Amino acid sequence: MSEYRETDLLASVPDGLFIGGEWRPAEGGATLTVSDPATGQVVKSIADASVADGRAAMDAAVAAFPGWAATPARERGELLRRAFDLLQERKEDFALLMTIEMGKPLAEARGEVAYGGEFVRWFSEEAPRIQGRYGANPEGTGRMIVSQHPVGPCYLITPWNFPLAMATRKIAPALAAGCTVVIKPAALTPLTTLLFVKLLEDAGLPAGVVNVVTTTKTGPVSEEIIADPRLRKLSFTGSTPVGQTLMKQAAQGVLRTSMELGGNAPFVVFDDADLDKAVDGAMAAKFRNIGQACTAANRFIVHRRVADEFARRVTERVQGLKIGRGTEDGVAIGPLIDDRAVAKAAQLVQDAVARGASVATGGSAIDGPGTFYEPTVVTGVQAGSDILREEIFGPVLAIVPFDTEDEAVRLANDTEYGLVSYVFTENLARGQRMIERLETGMMGLNMGVVSNAAAPFGGWKMSGLGREGGAEGIHEYLQTKYTLTPNPF
Repeated sequence: MSEYRETDLLASVPDGLFIGGEWRPAEGGATLTVSDPATGQVVKSIADASVADGRAAMDAAVAAFPGWAATPARERGELLRRAFDLLQERKEDFALLMTIEMGKPLAEARGEVAYGGEFVRWFSEEAPRIQGRYGANPEGTGRMIVSQHPVGPCYLITPWNFPLAMATRKIAPALAAGCTVVIKPAALTPLTTLLFVKLLEDAGLPAGVVNVVTTTKTGPVSEEIIADPRLRKLSFTGSTPVGQTLMKQAAQGVLRTSMELGGNAPFVVFDDADLDKAVDGAMAAKFRNIGQACTAANRFIVHRRVADEFARRVTERVQGLKIGRGTEDGVAIGPLIDDRAVAKAAQLVQDAVARGASVATGGSAIDGPGTFYEPTVVTGVQAGSDILREEIFGPVLAIVPFDTEDEAVRLANDTEYGLVSYVFTENLARGQRMIERLETGMMGLNMGVVSNAAAPFGGWKMSGLGREGGAEGIHEYLQTKYTLTPNPF
């Protein structure tokens, strides 16, 4: 990948806030810098919004809402379809940009462009399918009309780890439903969102329908927007502690909320599993996005009869993973997002070893430049280890043995989280039992990747509220109205 190509791409990314259909600097000309985690070098400076800038973005979303809500659903869908088509034309730009600002391998970035694009296409098709119902009430004294309406202006907060997909799976259903939005991408990876909103502008987006604030002042800016009585919806993807804080703030305005929060996914391998499938699934569920995904498998709960063989096979695969900048050919493991992520991975491994676990491969940070940590396999992890309680968010695969199905279920459910679970077994009845017994919003049965734009993404327990994607996703941005009319007969 040529340096010229990267420089040209970065120059094409807007560096301002997008408010009311205009790109503009932040109040006072404040800026923030975005760095490449593979090199540590600053790649671009962009606007750093103030509280007043956030208020202006909210004003723009409120002003645009009546007109956008009244826009025919077909027209809203067609705009999204144009955006999808433009994204396919510019997919290499988006893939390279994500690799530069977030660090994921270019092949995975291309996969995210495809995945993120599917939310735009899916909700372009869902927009004209918003339906209500009509019928007689049970007493026969009147007719009931149930209709769906856009909830109103929305505030969308996205994380750094999937810069495109996290934006499209919030923006697309909001626009399809007739809502206007203010979106705040993570300060670590804001460039992809800025480029995507520029793409929406190119697709014909009306002024004020989507507004972008990039900021390092996340707390004050968000507090001001959430406290605005005109805001009607909050959607957040990120950690559970931050989600809890936002939910408390949202309670004051009784806002509709969607919360996609933390995970601690179990990956259960029974002794009748096809180990080839299980190892393939483990590599996808653990090392995709360098382990920096809320859906990443966190705890590998493996039957004692096959634990050693599973560990041997997966260790061999992990040792073959190429580490480096994501633009290099064949790289499978890029950098972690920052020094804190490296320190956390190191601490979790050190704690597990101190409690009796063994490192089969990896287990160390890699000297800079960049924030790299070796892909790691830890075996014999003991109860009470931090690595079994905390979301790893790094390329560390931790194996725990079990003996019975009941024990596997107990270990899998022994967490306050319930986002996704993975189960590998060739026993159909056992697979069905796991669907019933595991406390999880999503499950991969003999599959290591579950995400799909047509499926409802979301979790149970402390992993969040609401669903993104699928037929359910657009209803997060709609509110129901019931009307009773006299009996016409």
